[in-house]
Amino acid sequence: MGIKGRTKGLMDEFKAFAFKGNIVDMAVGVIIGGAFGKIVASLVSNIIMPVVSLVMPNGTKYADWKLVVNRGTEIVEGVEKAKVIEIPYGLFLSEILTFFIVAIVLFFVIKKFLGFMMAMKKAEEQVPAPAEPPPPPPEQVLLTEIRDLLKQQR
Repeated sequence: MGIKGRTKGLMDEFKAFAFKGNIVDMAVGVIIGGAFGKIVASLVSNIIMPVVSLVMPNGTKYADWKLVVNRGTEIVEGVEKAKVIEIPYGLFLSEILTFFIVAIVLFFVIKKFLGFMMAMKKAEEQVPAPAEPPPPPPEQVLLTEIRDLLKQQR
């Protein structure tokens, strides 16, 4: 098969995928997921982390939680200044908390969704096959044999 044949086959597969509705479902999921991520980020930064800041002994906001590393001094325009590196671990902790909340919610949603889908599949598999018809009564079998014998005599 040439390149044109493979490309045509690939295009046909893409059309079947795109117009089957899967791509629309996926797009809706991505949009809802993005909105959900913003809601969780707002929950963490505007509600949870300020409450955690209240509980902390020094009472500073989580955005101000920093590890300050002094790297000596430098002279800038004739003035000696300290070289300081700040590592804002409070912001990092809020991002980790956001991640865990999203991961937990997704875990439960996917687990429930997959559980529902598996239950539906199992229910479909358990649908009994149509039962075979019961054997004919002995009188009908006898009449069928008589009919077949009469056909042979003709």
